[in-house]
Amino acid sequence: MAPSDPLAWIDTELEALARANLRRYLTVRQGPQSGAHISLDGRELINFGSNDYLGLANRCLLPGIQRALEHGGWGSGASPLITGRGRLHAELELGLAKFEKTEAALLFPSGFVANLATVAALVGPQDVIFSDQNNHASIIDGCRLSRAHVVIFNHADTDHLRQLLSQATSCRRRLIVTDSLFSMDGDFAPLESLAQLAEEHDAMLMVDEAHATGVFGQNGRGVCESLGVEDGVHLRVGTLSKGLGSIGGFVAARRPVIDWLANQARGYFFSTAPPETVAAAGLMALEIVTNEPQRRCQLLTQAAVLRDRLIQNGWQTGPSASQIVPVYLGDADSTMAMTQRLRKAGLFVPGIRPPSVREGRCLLRISLTFDHRDEMIGRLVEELGTNRAGCRGESSEQN
Repeated sequence: MAPSDPLAWIDTELEALARANLRRYLTVRQGPQSGAHISLDGRELINFGSNDYLGLANRCLLPGIQRALEHGGWGSGASPLITGRGRLHAELELGLAKFEKTEAALLFPSGFVANLATVAALVGPQDVIFSDQNNHASIIDGCRLSRAHVVIFNHADTDHLRQLLSQATSCRRRLIVTDSLFSMDGDFAPLESLAQLAEEHDAMLMVDEAHATGVFGQNGRGVCESLGVEDGVHLRVGTLSKGLGSIGGFVAARRPVIDWLANQARGYFFSTAPPETVAAAGLMALEIVTNEPQRRCQLLTQAAVLRDRLIQNGWQTGPSASQIVPVYLGDADSTMAMTQRLRKAGLFVPGIRPPSVREGRCLLRISLTFDHRDEMIGRLVEELGTNRAGCRGESSEQN
């Protein structure tokens, strides 16, 4: 008798994903991506799938990276609390704190790890977390890892949150956590009301600015800055991998909070520190964001134009008010068919399916960048055409 295969179930499950048009396949990018162009599997495409919103990822950051390589080599060799934290890491943390106008900042290997580790360091089994229904997977997983009681409030519904907060009377600590700019719908959290509720209910407020850093606010600090609520937000999480064009995540807060995370955030002190070249790229990106505000101004102007043209053609773009422009198609089959049609026309526009969004709320996620020109946007609008099928839908990240 042949031995049984304990992994045989995987083939069956992969086939089921393929039948439902939910299976993902790895692609290969040739050469660097840019905010406007990409080569995937040997085909040159206009890139509407990048989070390099300000177009910094390549040539803009190379001088700082080259200097850092000459200074510190590549690998860090250990965690930040052993020998991995170099001079450029420390400079970037100081630079991030200055940029964010907080007392201190802490650098993480990625934005995902920053959320995961920070939530789990702030609360535990005796505590309660109030998490927006549409929060990113990194926040969701951090909530699960913390072992705190997790309460999901309806997306951006402060009345629902107020009701839930009033019912949580027997916990040790309360944490309200939300994205500022939601990554699929491109809409904003009601941060003014959330800050007020946090104050009223003696709750910590943690805001993930991943998709807003560099793009929103007079100085590019994000939605907290643009709405004037920075003083009411206890922890601001960001990433270097989107608007700042590099890799890594960070938390900005008061000095005692950062000291606590350095001691308690397992994703920080059990991870090898990123190469110092990453920190050099981050420092250069902060300088560009500070000195070239026209990048975010042009980006948001182009996004408004695109939304208006899509709406005129009958497409549903939902509550988006940012550089993330969804086009709701509803089911996975229609979404992936449209993605493939656009790719044949030379446009890369990713189709988003469960588990990134809930069943029946699939969409095209258009990411605009500073590098997109008017003719590129015009070509996208032309290829999408008019929505004669009446596709509708709304998105919500799965919890």
